[in-house]
Amino acid sequence: MKRTFIIALAVLAAGGILLVLPSFNDRSAHLGHLYCPLPSDNADDHKGCVFRTVFEGEGLDTSFILRTLDQVFRSEERGLAWLVKAQAADGGFGAGTHARQDIMDPHAVQSDPATTAMVGMALLRMGNTPDKGAYSNVLNRLTDNLLITVEQADNASTNITKLQGTQIQAKLGQNIDVALTAQFLSNLMGRMPCSHPKHDRWLNSLNKCVAIIQRAQNADGSVRGDGWAGVLQSSFAASALESAKFQGAAVNDSALRKAQDYQKANFDVNSGSAVTERAAGITLYAVSGSTRNSAREAREAKDMLDKAKKEGKVAQSAPVSVDALEDAGYTRTEAERLNTAYQVYNTAKVQAQADNVISGFGNNGGEEFLSFLQTGESLVIGKDNGWRDWYAQTSGRLVSIQNNDGSWNGHHCITSPVFCTATSLLILSVNNDIEQLLAQGAVKYR
Repeated sequence: MKRTFIIALAVLAAGGILLVLPSFNDRSAHLGHLYCPLPSDNADDHKGCVFRTVFEGEGLDTSFILRTLDQVFRSEERGLAWLVKAQAADGGFGAGTHARQDIMDPHAVQSDPATTAMVGMALLRMGNTPDKGAYSNVLNRLTDNLLITVEQADNASTNITKLQGTQIQAKLGQNIDVALTAQFLSNLMGRMPCSHPKHDRWLNSLNKCVAIIQRAQNADGSVRGDGWAGVLQSSFAASALESAKFQGAAVNDSALRKAQDYQKANFDVNSGSAVTERAAGITLYAVSGSTRNSAREAREAKDMLDKAKKEGKVAQSAPVSVDALEDAGYTRTEAERLNTAYQVYNTAKVQAQADNVISGFGNNGGEEFLSFLQTGESLVIGKDNGWRDWYAQTSGRLVSIQNNDGSWNGHHCITSPVFCTATSLLILSVNNDIEQLLAQGAVKYR
């Protein structure tokens, strides 16, 4: 379903330039509408919870949060207005089947968990919770749809749905639904106090998703049921396990380590090349997954080495290396693991943002949007100041290719306007989740 995209690319480039040039407008007045609420500071609300505290004792660096450009703000509002109208009668959202990628009417397709979860994450990031927000009712119906799906799933299965042949499954993997649903539930719990009456139901469903993901894990850390770009399914499964662990779910540390190591192994630091056999031959898919799943450990390596330098344990000029990390207090095995993550992250993130890599097929499918999302989130988790340039360029691209009705759609593979609009909104509004993502990557000092 490929078609030439030269004109659109030219518009995209011009749009990106236009968005980068203006200075950031003061959109702080709108943060109450767009910024995702955080859980209560009352300790009694969080008894029994794993809850983020002050980041490394420093508090949030407000300079890390960008103000929202007028163009981006309007684009978000138009996209969200279109998206909520796509909700099905059962509360879910659908992308349609792989066999009928031409169907763009969101009400002419069946709901599927993967697409529903992506929309849920977009609604959360755009400032809605089950209790608050302009679209809390949409989010509540969506959440109930996913919870019922998880609760009715076979405990011995490798996915939460018997639905097959969706666009998302065909392109990302047969078990992608459970990975994205787990990610949604983690995001939901991260915004709500543990005293919430539905907390236990959310946690039980999250734990069930985690168990299913771990059951579907291959010996090398990937996930069974590869789609056309199966590396993305495995990447989102690894991210889901990481987020679930952060929320206190029963995650097996060995399974999480294997999942992350698999993603790091998809990039060879020495040659600077990506392993693309399970990424449909597309470098972007492989390097975005490698970047996303090495970001937290890369940040730990850098932050702990900086701390060791301040304490005089390591020379001020010492780069991140196995020996330097050992001097900082890690065992040889730990130092080797963190050094690998640091080198993979810092090399892969450059490739993930290179023009020739971003272009992919020369146009955008849902896989491209997902890859852009992974790169952006990894830069925030890694507390990487390069995220500002990434955001300016990527938001420019997205705003310039938004459809007149406010939606986005893919031009190959995952064409679904619902799935692509939800993913685009997650990218544009990543600034709303700065605190959540920074906390997820925060170093736990010994």
